[in-house]
Formats: sequence, C-alpha cells, structure tokens
Amino acid sequence: MPVFYNLMKLIRPHHWIKNVVVVLPVIFGMQMGSVQAWWRAAAAVGVFCLASSGMYVLNDIFDRENDRQHPVKRNRPIAAGEISIGQAWSMAVVLALAALLVALLLSRGVFVVTTAYLTLQIFYTTIFKHAVLLDVICIALGFVLRAVCGAVAIDVAISPWLFICMFTLCLFMGFCKRYSEVKTFADAEAARNHRATLLDYTPELLTHLITLSAGIAVMAFLAYSLNEQTIEQFGTFYFIYSLPLVVYAVFRFAMLSMNGAYQDPTDLILHDRLFQLSVVLWMLMIFFMIQFGPLLQGWLQGE
Repeated sequence: MPVFYNLMKLIRPHHWIKNVVVVLPVIFGMQMGSVQAWWRAAAAVGVFCLASSGMYVLNDIFDRENDRQHPVKRNRPIAAGEISIGQAWSMAVVLALAALLVALLLSRGVFVVTTAYLTLQIFYTTIFKHAVLLDVICIALGFVLRAVCGAVAIDVAISPWLFICMFTLCLFMGFCKRYSEVKTFADAEAARNHRATLLDYTPELLTHLITLSAGIAVMAFLAYSLNEQTIEQFGTFYFIYSLPLVVYAVFRFAMLSMNGAYQDPTDLILHDRLFQLSVVLWMLMIFFMIQFGPLLQGWLQGE
C-alpha cells in the first residue's frame, strides 16, 4: 500500500484538472450535441493525463536535488527517497508510451500533437526550465497543445484565437506560479538552490510581467468576442457580456498568487471557491450564449 500511495503521489492526479482544457474545442467548436465528440474529447483528456503524469515523473527525477531544498516539494516521493530512481524511470516511460499508444488509436493527428507535447516537456525539463522567460513560455505552449489536441480529436478547425487566448492566459498563470515560488523562499540563496532562474525573477519584474500578460489575455478575449468571424460563427456578439467574470477570475488569480495564499496555481484552482464560482458562472454563461444567444439577440432587437 505505501508503494502504491507513493506512486499515486508521483503521478500527481490532482494536476489532471489542467487537462480539462482539452474539451474546450467541443464547446467552442459547437459540438456540444455530439456524443461522439464528447467521447473522443474524453479519450484525448485521458491521453494527456497519461502524458502529463509521465512528464511530472521525469521532472521529479531531474529536480530531485533541488526539490529537497523546497519546504513543500521535499515531500515528493523521489526527493524524499520513497521511490527509487529506477522505479521512477520505469513509470515515466510506461506512462509516455501508454499515452502515445492511446493517442495513435484515436488518430494520427492526436498522436502527432501528443508527441509534440512530450518532446516540448522533455526539452523543458532538461533545458528550457533553466532559461528565464523561455520556461514560462514552454508552460503556456503545453496548454496550447492540450487545446489543439482536443480540436484534432474531434476534427474541428483550429482557430488562431485558440492559440492567442490560451497562450496569453497561460502565460499569465505561469508568471503567477513563478511569483508564488519566489515568495516561498526567505532569501536569495535558498531560491537559487531550488531554481537558479528565481534570482532573475524578482518580485518587481514578475509584477510587471503578470500585469502585462493579464492585460494581453483580457484584451485577447475582447478581440475574440468582437471578431467578425466569432460573431458570424455563433450568431451573436454577447460573449462580450461575460467580460466582468473574466476580469474577476484573472484579477483574483493574480491577487491570491501574489499574496502567497496558495503554493501552486493548481491548489488555487482546486480550493478557492470564489475563483471556482467565477469560472463555472462564465462557462454557464458561454454555454447559454452559444445555445440561445442568437434567439435572445433577435428577440431583443424585435426580429
């Protein structure tokens, strides 16, 4: 039982919430009435649960010495010596191969996207994690690939807005994550021992980057909502009226991250009730606008 428990800790199932991004193309691709689309999207979510867990294990293998310098990460199974390096390597390989196998069974496109994600994460773990700015850009691109995988899985067009909105939003969240990490350590030496790039990510710089990326993300949503193709596709411009919820969620995420209320963005997403409520209300509002927006707009205009 302890071994199974440690293996479950190693693959971080609570982080699978991030893979919900994969199903967004079902909603914005207007496939919500298709059972097949939901099943294929769910299978793609499973692929990314396997793939991301495999890369979490790989990350923990390479970061085991640095994790031992962190007040929370020192409890991870590899850093704590509860899982051997050999067991960890076996788990990482099995999870990655399982992800590729399931992806290939779904479609060639899903296989290609999954391969791209695994490749990106390998380079991130071994190289890009140690490069300021490139590390957060890689994190954001990982979420873009999740969304792209969902679009490929259900065979809908990959909108450039999918890339723009997802990339800018996740860039913002990545800088919030770095800010939380910086605030975790009492001095520069402790931060350097955990991750050398944290010395370059000063609170002042991260405040600027968070502000900038948050502004770009909100503006990207505004541009998407008012874009002619979006209005033509959904038959309404009413997406724009969900802006207050978008602003609240983004601002609350920034506030809690910068206040050090949560150690990790995933903890924030899983435990902050007001943030969760704002996201759920936004999703319900978007669903309503997609389903009934044109009718409501026509009724209000007396058509």
